[in-house]
Amino acid sequence: MRDLFDKIYKDKGPLGKWADQAEGYFVFPKLEGPISNRMKFKGKDVITWSINDYLGLANHPEVRKVDAEAAAKWGSAYPMGARMMSGHTDLHEQLQKELAEFVNKEAAYLLNFGYQGMVSTIDALVSKDDVIVYDVDAHACIIDGVRLHLGQRFTYKHNDMVSIEKNLQRATKVAEKTGGGILLISEGVFGMRGEQGKLKEIIALKEKYNFRFFVDDAHGFGTLGKTGAGAGEEQGVQDGIDVYFATFAKSMASTGAFIAGDQEIIKYLKYNLRSQMFAKSLQMVLVEGALKRLDMLRSMPELKQKLWENVNALQGGLRERGFDLGTTQSCVTPVYLKGSIPEAMALVKDLRENYGIFCSIVVYPVIPKGLILLRMIPTASHTMEDINETLEAFSSIRERLENGTYKRLSAAVAEAMGEKY
Repeated sequence: MRDLFDKIYKDKGPLGKWADQAEGYFVFPKLEGPISNRMKFKGKDVITWSINDYLGLANHPEVRKVDAEAAAKWGSAYPMGARMMSGHTDLHEQLQKELAEFVNKEAAYLLNFGYQGMVSTIDALVSKDDVIVYDVDAHACIIDGVRLHLGQRFTYKHNDMVSIEKNLQRATKVAEKTGGGILLISEGVFGMRGEQGKLKEIIALKEKYNFRFFVDDAHGFGTLGKTGAGAGEEQGVQDGIDVYFATFAKSMASTGAFIAGDQEIIKYLKYNLRSQMFAKSLQMVLVEGALKRLDMLRSMPELKQKLWENVNALQGGLRERGFDLGTTQSCVTPVYLKGSIPEAMALVKDLRENYGIFCSIVVYPVIPKGLILLRMIPTASHTMEDINETLEAFSSIRERLENGTYKRLSAAVAEAMGEKY
């Protein structure tokens, strides 16, 4: 029998093996200063493209005022206890009612955290006789929720309708034998690629197959649709989504999340979500803050309008310069380049140190080996000056990548890590 910790010393994992070179700079970086379009990194001013503050609410004076007043009124603890026991209030109910109305559903229920809530919702919706069908590119919170499932689960190729239907057929055969049902899960917007899930096409399959549809719309809520109600509204199929999920961590610039759907579905989940039944209630300062943010989403359409002006300017400018943005259909702006992990490190360091541009870097194993993904999140806080500076910087770093500059600069790192070019 081996020591449980043997693997820790022998195999650091695909990302962990880079810890000595990457930690504190490429991973676990420390951005400082007020959340904004420009912050500080390692003491230098940088344009920040890594903050999911889509509508610029994180440091909005009206939001800061309400948050401060709520903190002074309630403190950071109230209410104490789980919702079912002692942590329920009128304001929790009010927020749920207003969220349900905003996303055109009968009812909604608050979740303490998006990740935790997603895992628990999947767990509550299915039993061992049921079958889950989900996108292979689903967010980690969905994958972890699916892992709890004791029954069958099938993945389909990303946004591939042929694969979706094939797996619904497989799931139907299993469900007919077990007597269970089928839960199909997609994202409204896939956070890495920026593509919208094929919600309209999936919902159309309900005419042929008996399944329920669960959508994680973390990146669509507040950014897509006429009113900001998300990808379902954008595609005109909100009614076909059986369980709708969104987080406060993106457009709402806060902590928490919610699920919405028909009254009976939400009532069932309210009494069966283990992560909410046995966890402390969402604090009042966050509830009051969410009410204010939701009011601003409804009453200040200029925030979303400014966001999309910036999105179109950034994405349009990058495409004009020949950059590959994949097939994004949202604010998420992925820029795909070709190179190794050491080259990616050299490139990002150049961007941050010499051009004052801070964006997230994604490499293998999250994406295929040999690709570099620079993931950018435009917000309503960005300016045209930010965008123009960034476009110039990206043109420069691409040239240096293609002429081998980063390859030479990263040769020592590559050799130390046993990487081959």
